Amino acid sequence: MPSLPPALQRIQTATLGTPFEGDLWLVGGAVRDELLGHPQKADYDLVTRGSSADLARLLHERGISSIAPVTYERFGTAMVRVDGIDIELVTARRESYDENSRKPTVEPATYEEDAARRDFTVNTLMRSLHTWELRDPLGQGLSDIQAKILRTPLDPIETFRDDPLRMLRAVRFRWKLGFAPAPGLYEAIHETRERLRIISLERVRDELVKMLALPNGADCLQDLMQLGLLEIFAPEFLPMVGCEQGAYHHLDVWDHTLLVVRNAGNDDLLLSLAALLHDVAKPPTRSIDAEGNTRFFGHEAVGAEMTREILRRLKFPQRDVDTVALLVRNHMRLGSAPEFTPAAARRLLRDLDDQTERLLQLVDADANGLKASVRRLDLQPIRQRIQEVQTATPRETLQSPLSGAEIMALTGLPSGREVGRLKQMLTERVLDGDLAPDDVDGARALLAQISDGTT
Repeated sequence: MPSLPPALQRIQTATLGTPFEGDLWLVGGAVRDELLGHPQKADYDLVTRGSSADLARLLHERGISSIAPVTYERFGTAMVRVDGIDIELVTARRESYDENSRKPTVEPATYEEDAARRDFTVNTLMRSLHTWELRDPLGQGLSDIQAKILRTPLDPIETFRDDPLRMLRAVRFRWKLGFAPAPGLYEAIHETRERLRIISLERVRDELVKMLALPNGADCLQDLMQLGLLEIFAPEFLPMVGCEQGAYHHLDVWDHTLLVVRNAGNDDLLLSLAALLHDVAKPPTRSIDAEGNTRFFGHEAVGAEMTREILRRLKFPQRDVDTVALLVRNHMRLGSAPEFTPAAARRLLRDLDDQTERLLQLVDADANGLKASVRRLDLQPIRQRIQEVQTATPRETLQSPLSGAEIMALTGLPSGREVGRLKQMLTERVLDGDLAPDDVDGARALLAQISDGTT
């Protein structure tokens, strides 16, 4: 028997000589990943034919669990915390579902029945916590792991109707594990896709986030599109398919977007979301000019608003919504001028602040999604200019040398729009490099010239 992780070792020792000895099994992803040789995560589910609530109480009473038992009697589950790791305890159960809910009615069952109600056969394998015996309750999990097949224990249509979230999990596991869908699996997802509407958007969001964290997250997105799942929670993406982009592009908007997602990598969720959404407004803004050129005027501004709507619908935190929308709104600005001047760098830093580097990564990922023959935007001189400006004029100094109150005192103007206009004018002079951020005398002189009508 191999050496168990410390948390499992403590549970094993604590249950020796109790009714749970020999009747406590590690199940699910931990067993699957061990057999596949994947890195082990501290993500453990234990199943027993005994009472999960009784087991949780025993572990707490013996000082193994650091928290009082958290039990869910309706579902036959309990939660304990051992060595800082949350571990779910489950009483072996069978389930039945109501048509309008993914929350099952449960009752105690055999290990075989418990395995049959799980999502995929590769997640039904069990390891005895006391002997490390491997058990394959359905007789199919081990062979499917060896053949790299993703299969549901029961008829896939029944499985997905019972719990539609499993449709998203099927896509994610297919690409995470590198498995092939069993015959009929994807067809069943397409047939039952409308059932996804009963799933909370928070759970949909969580699955999407996990997909984007995979190296092949773009492949997950393509499956979501082809299976008809994407249209259930983000129909704005559908018009991107087949939306041609003109001379600089060799791909339609959707395929270009998938390439940009790949280029952006999978280490930064907000960058991945910005890559996914950066061109979402191209279809509604598409036009053809008199010379036959394809244009998408204002797609970055429209896209920022669409981004807010989509991410809010999926219940992303407002701070993340704001960040991704900011990136989408600004993803075109670096390629709009022939030279990246110090003034442009100051404005970029003012507007993007700590998101500047993330924007540069998005722009790079986008530029590398163009035709090979198109001249790429060179970010090196842009980064160098930004560094120079940051050193010379920190962002917090990129503002008017005079406050609104000082402007009112000098001009005699009441508080209002005109004072704001003058303050913004002084800020623009700072950004242009015509006025130092601390040049109060120069700012006063400019206001005097304006009052005299000489500017």
